[in-house]
Formats: sequence, structure tokens, C-alpha cells
Amino acid sequence: MIKFQHAGRAPLWRRTAIAAALSMSLAGVAMAQSNASGTIFGRADEAGATVHIENVDTGLTRDIALDSSGRYRAASLPVGRYRVSLQKNGQTINTRDNVQVVVSTGTEISFNAATAATGAKNLEGIQVVANALPAIDVSSVDSRTVLTSEQLQKLPILNNVNAAALLAPGTTGGDSRYGNAISMGGSSAAENQYYINGFPVTNPLTGLGFTSLPFDAIDQEQVFTGGYGAEYGRSTGGVVNIITKRGTNTWKAGAEVLWSPAKLAATQRYIYYPVGSHRVTDGKVLFRPNDKLTQTQVGAYVGGPLIKDKLFFYGTGEFIKNTGRVQYGTNNGTTGASTKTKDDSNKITRWMAKVDWNITDNHILEFTGIGEDSIQDTVIYNYNYNTGLQGTLRGTEHQKNTGVANSTPGGQLYVGKYTGYITDSLTINALYGRSTADHVDSVAGASGGVCPNITDNRSNPSRISCAPVGGNLLVPGANDKTHAWRFDVEYHLGSHTLRGGLDNQTLESFSGRATQGGALWTYFDATDDFSTVPGMNIPPGATEVAQRTIFSAAGKVKVEQQAQYIEDHWQINDRWLAYLGLRNEQFKNFNTDGVVFLKQRHQLAPRLGLTWDVNGDSSFKIYANAGRYHLAVPSNVAIRGAGPQRFENQYFVYTGVDPVTNAPINPTPISSVFFANGANGQAPNPVTLAKKGISAYYQDEYILGFDKEIAPNYTVGAKAIYRNLKSIIDDFCDARPFLAHEAAAGTPITNPAFTEWETNGAPCLLFNPGRGATFTIDHDGLGTLKNVTLSKEELGYPDLKRKYLALNLYLEHQFDQKWYGKVEYVWSHNFGNSEGLLLSDIGQQDPSVTQAWDFPELMIGSSGNLPNDRRHQLKAYGFYQITPEWLIGSSLLVASGRPKNCLGIPPTDPYQYGSSYFYCKGQVAPRGSQGNMPWTYTLNLSSEWRPAWADHKLAFSMDIFNVFNQQKAQNRVETYQLGSGAVSGTYGRILSYSAPRTVRLGARYDFSL
Repeated sequence: MIKFQHAGRAPLWRRTAIAAALSMSLAGVAMAQSNASGTIFGRADEAGATVHIENVDTGLTRDIALDSSGRYRAASLPVGRYRVSLQKNGQTINTRDNVQVVVSTGTEISFNAATAATGAKNLEGIQVVANALPAIDVSSVDSRTVLTSEQLQKLPILNNVNAAALLAPGTTGGDSRYGNAISMGGSSAAENQYYINGFPVTNPLTGLGFTSLPFDAIDQEQVFTGGYGAEYGRSTGGVVNIITKRGTNTWKAGAEVLWSPAKLAATQRYIYYPVGSHRVTDGKVLFRPNDKLTQTQVGAYVGGPLIKDKLFFYGTGEFIKNTGRVQYGTNNGTTGASTKTKDDSNKITRWMAKVDWNITDNHILEFTGIGEDSIQDTVIYNYNYNTGLQGTLRGTEHQKNTGVANSTPGGQLYVGKYTGYITDSLTINALYGRSTADHVDSVAGASGGVCPNITDNRSNPSRISCAPVGGNLLVPGANDKTHAWRFDVEYHLGSHTLRGGLDNQTLESFSGRATQGGALWTYFDATDDFSTVPGMNIPPGATEVAQRTIFSAAGKVKVEQQAQYIEDHWQINDRWLAYLGLRNEQFKNFNTDGVVFLKQRHQLAPRLGLTWDVNGDSSFKIYANAGRYHLAVPSNVAIRGAGPQRFENQYFVYTGVDPVTNAPINPTPISSVFFANGANGQAPNPVTLAKKGISAYYQDEYILGFDKEIAPNYTVGAKAIYRNLKSIIDDFCDARPFLAHEAAAGTPITNPAFTEWETNGAPCLLFNPGRGATFTIDHDGLGTLKNVTLSKEELGYPDLKRKYLALNLYLEHQFDQKWYGKVEYVWSHNFGNSEGLLLSDIGQQDPSVTQAWDFPELMIGSSGNLPNDRRHQLKAYGFYQITPEWLIGSSLLVASGRPKNCLGIPPTDPYQYGSSYFYCKGQVAPRGSQGNMPWTYTLNLSSEWRPAWADHKLAFSMDIFNVFNQQKAQNRVETYQLGSGAVSGTYGRILSYSAPRTVRLGARYDFSL
């Protein structure tokens, strides 16, 4: 909410808030604007007049003559505050102040009789004209939410981009095993795209996460949840588009401190094993959650003119430190042999610098630099749940830009952009940028170096790994690089606004994982069932055996993505506008040898839209749109499927166990070496990796809605959304259809990679699930290639299905110099047999190569409510200016719980996938048939005091997140059985709860120099 002060004394950033709030959600007309700028357009009844447009903060001006029909249009304007005047014969006839240009939107400013200004007021010395902006956007066909910097400061939300994006309808938090990722419109959390100043910052390896920036650097955050135009692509979820702040003609600076003390935070809920688990020492506790931590954030900014009206600078940075975090975890289920992890240092550093150069009023250059690094150092100790005592040092771990599921890209990016207003009707934009990011995950044992991992699966486990952390480690030297460029041309011709452009980007990564310490040793009782292990021969008298697993998959990979688009915004008449767009995309994936193994060309994506200004006065709009949206295959697929992957297994007996490492002494092989899915360390022939003529990943979407003004400042609306995922790319690893087809043809396959599928698995190939396909395979294992065409029936998979139905209702109160508020309800249904790029059922972190389609038996019972199905969502947020000194705000997020599954082992488990089937308690258990997780309720409150004695420049704030400490279960372990077939002691165990109550205290000072 905005504070009203004496003109000339309030800081400029506070006065800007009036314009932002007045225009928020009022006049976003989506008429061929750039994804990093906006448009002002309209009409006037004065023949021969000119419209003068001036940015009141930077002095940038444009003069646009009215055309023969009295219309004008100024495209590609930098976001910010403008003054728009109608001039004739050197005289100003009429003026509109506080015109806010919003990213990717058009703002209608007309000077005809119907919109003549009356009743002008004065706020903080700025002339505000009543009814200068229409109450409803009568021309947009998309679904968007735009949050300004003022809203982001006034609303009680965490200081991160996704926390703000969750205010948009149809967005929900993704599985906690994917970090801070979000799902939009029923899509998986890896199907969104993020931009900063027009440059793509999405994680180039997996699509999970993005490079972020100082939260206070955000001028506007735009969230598209559907219906976006041909300018955007590479997303079947949503788009988050961020525009940063920039310098103005006034030097401004400020600093802020935010402090979330542990003493004011609620205790996190404990996570328990189910009653009766043999791994529980006291019958209850499995895992003590993170102890309460203290977070301290310090930030500062400065901006202003290097040359007035010409050259501007803006710089900002923030530093975040978390202290006091302690984690407790089990070590392979061994009683009394767990770990205690102390977070010695968790630091995040972010910065941004921006230079804007108005060479002339017709030529603009801007340069942006952004950096982000997240560093975490931890110390790990042994811990005994029986005694509650910390044990000996296990080792240390150092991480940089990793995060959960590698969802923290970090790094640095540099972007340059040119805008040229060639004529009143012709505008061009050109952008080029590069980003780089390094990733580190290194561990060391208590005595230095690394140890092999140890897992103890014996009936009485007791062996502890000396490795400080388990699993596979990121390879040294991991990094990501992105370079992107785009060129856009816009031309206004009569009732048509034509726009087209090129949009290219190249994503490169060196990444992968390898077994920590060189090997994973897993101990078993010799009486376990090893009937499927090739060459297994357990010596008489042996009581236990050990399996050695060696895994490595790493390499340098690349994806090239190109696109061309054209669109036309056709103003049919004063009440009807049609949008026609077409996007053509090409994707190429390269393997670790730099050879193309996956290519899609001419992926045509039409976009259509229509709006009707029913009453002709922007008080009632009906709109509809339809579109197709494509998604490229992430580059991580090349590492897991197209590179020299090694997944080696062998069994041993031994003479003893090393007392320090717990690794076997003098291991003697008792089985053959076998490779899971044929991963023997050799890179596969790229022509054998995917079906011939593979189709791209794409989705169709349809939206129908209306917006209506029901009273001054009050707007209601509704829209219905239907999304249908038509094609995906995933892998399958089933040799049987190839063997059967070739045997029937009289040309049996002799390649051991196929014929020995029962012991080694089979090669995994990329395909379009639910369709027939032609594959090129190595027929004899000697390099003899042959095309084999398999029908849909031979492959045995069901049709792909992922559908999303939603009904969105909202009520919004526009800012009236006192308060703003919005309430939104979404009913939705997300169902089918595929989540998309991810598999949240088990938290699998391999986008586009999930186990879901590995062989047909896994798909039995797979159709049902998908993991991102939140049937009901209620979101309400707003702020209220009690007095010029006091402001309060609130946000409420309510959502129904995620569907629950039961994954077990059916009577036939052909590929020994264990508890991975929709089969439970002796029968098929369809997806989502086990009920739902509980509803989540999160109420956040905020208050801010700007004392008059400090000229309202000093602010003290307090935010309370999750006021009622509603810690609800978000996800759980869904695997019902152990490999032996026994019921798992972890089935149903909660994996995460919603965050506990925390309190954030803040102090901020802003001033003009």
C-alpha cells in the first residue's frame, strides 16, 4: 500500500508506487510487445494531432502522429512511468500522468470524448487523471499475473522468485525432492521457462531451477500460466519473466537488513517411521528435522544518471547467511548408526549491475550483469539415536551451486540489448547474452580423502560407511553455459500490428555423477534369493555376500534450440481484436562426442486468440485462445542415455571387513560381471538411441474466459482451461518386442545386449510413448545395423495421457489510494498416466528418461490422478494503508493435498524393478487410489512502520510466515515392499512437511542524493 506525503519530500521510489498501483491489472493490452518492454497505444478525436510520450524518470521521449483513423501506437517502451500528452499546433490539449508501462503488455491511453479527463487530483505533487486507464484489459488473450516491485515489498512473501510466482492461479509447489521448483498448470516442475530482461536463465541441464538475482532488483515479475503468444516457446508449463530496475535522473540509494531469528521460529515436526519398523530404536523417531536456523540478509542499492537523460546506472547486491542448521539422518537403516550434520556455513551472494544508454530518443542500448553463488559447507558426525549422543567425525562436504536435484544453477550472466524506433510504425529489437555457472560437490572423510559407500542389507545390519555422505557425487569440473540471441521486428500497418523474429539459444553442460569412493558395497545374507544373478555360485558355508556397484555417467553435452515466429494483432473494429501467431521450432541434442542423436525440425505451433469488448467501454470482456506449445529434450538425457555410461555389478565373498572403511577384505568374485541396461562404459552408436523421425514433446491448450467490472474498483472474472499433452519423449528398456519381431521374421537377434535382457537388462531407447516406431539396432553386437519397425501393439504401451482441466474464479479490488486485494479460487483436475518430464511418485531426478515407460508392465494401473493434482486452491492477498506511517499486508494460500499411491511388486517382475508397480496388497492399485495428503493452509501477515520523524524514508517491518504453524505432510514414501517381497518399514513415511512458522524482522532506509 502507498503512503501519501508532501510533494517534493517523498523519495521517488515511493511516488512511483502510486503509478504502479493505479495501473496494476488495469490496462494490460497484449499487442505485439517485447518480453522485456511494453506498449502505449490509443486514439484521439483531434485530426492532425501528435501524441507526446515522455518517461518521467529518464527523459526518454517519443512523438507519434495520429493515423487517418485517429489511432497511435508506441511499441517497445522500457517499463516505467510515463506522461502522455495530446499536442496540436504546438499546444498541449490533454495530458495523462502516471501511465505505467508493464512488461509484455500494452496500455491504452485515449483522448476521445468518451475518455476525456475530469476531476484531476494531486497525489504527492503528481497529477493523476481520473479514468485515465480502463478498468479491464480488453485485448489480452493470455493468462498472466504481473507483480510490481511495490507489491513484492508490501506483500508478506519470502524473498525469492518462485514464492512470488506461487501467487498466480494454477501454480503449486513441486515435490520437495526437486528443491524450490514449482508446477504450473498441471505440468511437471521441469517444464517452465524463466527470463531476466529477455534472457533465458532456466537450468540448461535439467530444466529444474534457474539463475536468480537480488530480490530487490526486481522491477516487475510477470507470470504466464497459459495462452502466451508465439514470442514464447520451450515451455509446456508456464513462463516467469523478470524485468529489473534501472537508473533514473535522480540518484537514489538504500540499504536493508532482514533477520529471521531461530528463537522466534517454531520447531519443525519430527518425521517418524511407521510403528513396528525394525529400524526404530524407540518405536517412534526416524529423523529429527532441521533444527531452527537463523537467517540474516543484508542488501544495498544505488542508481542514478551518469549523464542526465542519456546514461544511467543501477547496481544492487544481497548477501544471505543461514546459521544453526542441524540435520539428523539414518545411515542405511542401521540401528544406532545414524548421522548428525552441522551446517557450518550456508551463504548466498547475489549482485546485479545495469547500464542504460539513450543514445538518442530513437536508439537505446542497455547492458545487464547478474551474478549468483550459493556455497554450503557441512560437517558430518556419527550419531546414536539410542543415547542421543554425537559420535566421531565422519567427514565434510563442500557444495557450490548444487541444491536439491541440482536445482541451483547460479553463475554469472551478461546481456546486451538494442532497441531502435526506426519510424513511428517500425521498431526493431536485438538481444545477445551469455551465462556460465560452475558446480561443485566434494566430500572428504575424517582422515581426508574419500571412502567407498557401504549399505548393509543383512537381517541384522551393523556396518557403517566411512563415507560422510551416500550416493553418487557430481563429477569435478561440472559447469553449464548458455548463449542466446534474438531479433524482433514490429510493424504497424493500419488495423494490423505485425511482429516477427528469430529466437536462438545454445545450452552446453559438462556434468554427470560417479560412485563416491569408487564403489558401492552392499552386504546381503547368503540365504537371500540370487536366482537372477548371472553366474552366481555361493560357496558352501558362506553366511554373507557383498555386491559391488560401480556407476559413472559424465560428459560434455549440448542442445541447440532455434525458433522463428510471426504474429498479427488485428483490430477488427473498436470491440473485436483477433490474434494470429505461428511459431516454428527446431531442436538438436548432441551426445558426449558432439554428434547429433536427437533432432526435431519444423515443429509448428499455431497460436490463436479473440477478445470482445462487449460494452465498448472496457467494462466487460469475453476472450478465448487456443495454442500449441513445444518443449525441447533436456541436455541431461545425453549424459544418461547417449554417453559412456557404466553401471557395473558383481558379487563377492571375502575373508574379512576393513575396520576403518567397512569394505570387504580380499574379495573373491562369485558371479559374472553384469551391466544394468547394457551400460558397460561404451558410448552407444548415436543412430541407435532414438526412434527414427521422433516427434517433439508438445501440448495443446484452450482457454475461454471473461472479466467484468461490477462496481468502481471491483472486477470479477472467470476462465476455463483445458490442456492436453499430445506427445512426450521418454526412454523404454524392453528387449522383448525386438526379439519377438525378429524371431517371427526368421532373422533372430544375436546381440547379447538384447538376448541377455533377463540378467543385464536391455539398452534404453528414446521413443514417443503410445505410438509405433522404427528403430535402428545393432543386430548381432558386431556393428551390423538394421531397421526394425514395431507397431504400437508390438511395443505394448497404452496411449499417452496427461490432461489438465481448470476453472478459475477471482474478485479483485483495484488500488483506491487506500487498499488493494485479490481473492482467487481454482478448481482443477490433473490426471493421466504420465506426469511429463519428471516422476514425482519416486522423486526421480532424470527429466525425460524416467522409469515410467521402461517396459509395459510398469504402466498397468498408471492412469489416475497425477502428483501435481491439487483439486482445490484458494489464494488471497493484499495490503492496507492504515495511516501514512502504518501499512499492513497479508497472503493466504490454501490447497488440497497431493494424491497418494501404493507401489509394490506384482507376481511377475520381468526386469526386477522391485517395488515400482501400481500393484499393492495382492492387486492392482491404480495411480492416486490411496486417497490424498492433507490440505495445506498458510497464512502470512506483515506490517511496516515508516515514521514521520524520518521523513518516511526509514522503514521497520515484521513478517510472520505460517502464522498458525500449520505443518502439513506434503509427500511420502510410496514404495510398499522391500526387494524380498516383505512389507517395507518405510512405506507411508512422510518425506517433508510444510515449513513451520517463522518471523522476519527488517529495517530499510531509502534516500535520494
